[in-house]
Amino acid sequence: MGWSRYLRILYVQVLIAVVLGLAVGAIWPVFGASLKPLGDAFIKLIKMAVAPVIFCTVAGGIARMSDMKAFGRLGARTLIYFEVVSTLALVIGLVVGRTLQPGRGFNVDPASLDPSVGAGYAAKAAHGEGLVEYLLHLIPDTFVGAFAGGNLLQVLVIAILTGFACARMGEFGEKVAGVLDELSQLFFGIIGVVVKLAPIGAFGAMAFTIGRYGVESLINLGALIATFYVTALLFVLVVLGGIAAAAGFSILKFIAYIREELLIVLGTSSSESVLPQIMLKLQRLGAGKATTGLVIPTGYSFNLDGTNIYMTLATLFLAQATNTPLTLTQELTLLGVAMLTSKGASGVTGAGFVTLAATLAVIPDLPIAALALLVGVDRFMSECRALTNLVGNGVATLVLARWEGDLDRDQLKRELNQGPGRSGAEPVLASVEED
Repeated sequence: MGWSRYLRILYVQVLIAVVLGLAVGAIWPVFGASLKPLGDAFIKLIKMAVAPVIFCTVAGGIARMSDMKAFGRLGARTLIYFEVVSTLALVIGLVVGRTLQPGRGFNVDPASLDPSVGAGYAAKAAHGEGLVEYLLHLIPDTFVGAFAGGNLLQVLVIAILTGFACARMGEFGEKVAGVLDELSQLFFGIIGVVVKLAPIGAFGAMAFTIGRYGVESLINLGALIATFYVTALLFVLVVLGGIAAAAGFSILKFIAYIREELLIVLGTSSSESVLPQIMLKLQRLGAGKATTGLVIPTGYSFNLDGTNIYMTLATLFLAQATNTPLTLTQELTLLGVAMLTSKGASGVTGAGFVTLAATLAVIPDLPIAALALLVGVDRFMSECRALTNLVGNGVATLVLARWEGDLDRDQLKRELNQGPGRSGAEPVLASVEED
């Protein structure tokens, strides 16, 4: 009886699924690799509802804001916070890479590597946009185009415009805001159904990862993987933990509170797979809807702490592994360019690797073919990137909400002390009912 009670908890189901996926991928690698569609299907089902959730949450939240200047101030503070913390993550990756030198002793001859691998990712990176093109791309071609393409920043722009319009339309605007709230309940209800499939998605994704790349790839580049995981863990506990403590909450309690989402991210290697759920959990912790709706989707492009650590650390690893000396000027250039290229990454698996290729392009001495060294283990590190990104954006939301006076601190303390208390699907449905 006791065991059946625990098996009904979502994070327990996901944890069991991850372990089973590891076993299947290791014992039957070909079969494990064939299970990739299970993970892909789950992520697609979640992403199907992400854009409508962001639109309804942000537009409805802004429509009910009495002070529009406060929203503008929140946007400015959000970008400042993201830039400071993201830069700190890049610097930490650089310092750790210089200090521990995980690539030392590999003595890899770049000529012995397959140049087509690096060239392929470099070609993808070459399609990157300049600043003007990037800003113009934030404006969708049509109102529904952003939803059809799933571009979160475009959806955010439309939501902000809609919210401002509703706020200026008096009683009619209030009615529209009410409709948006009801629609958001519908989409959260859809997510409440889909999230029950998380164990299947995590099982398929983990079986594919182990089956496709093998455990031996972990052993071959174990020093880099261990260095990255330890650095990311210390960043979360020390840097984000310090920021959380200054804001009045415990990082450990927060991590425990979002454990279901963290396990889903671990299994799927994508932080986007839990975007709607983390928005609801942050609102349950006392953060306002408008703040949550702005900070979370913006953070998925501008506040990728795990990706930032990976970029500078991986670049130094490749330089050390190929015995390519980098001057201090080159390292500082790397840092400056990474501050820009990292803004183009998203929570989807593989985006960090393409961004890394774009960053390497500014160091001609470092052969792009060196990327072949990381292909076999990037999937394993993408899980850590996604986990760190998720925690970083969650902390940012609570900190900025408190900064703006949009955080119920008593509710935050009460929720963190009690814990989520229910399985991952139940908070979604419960929140819908409470709204």
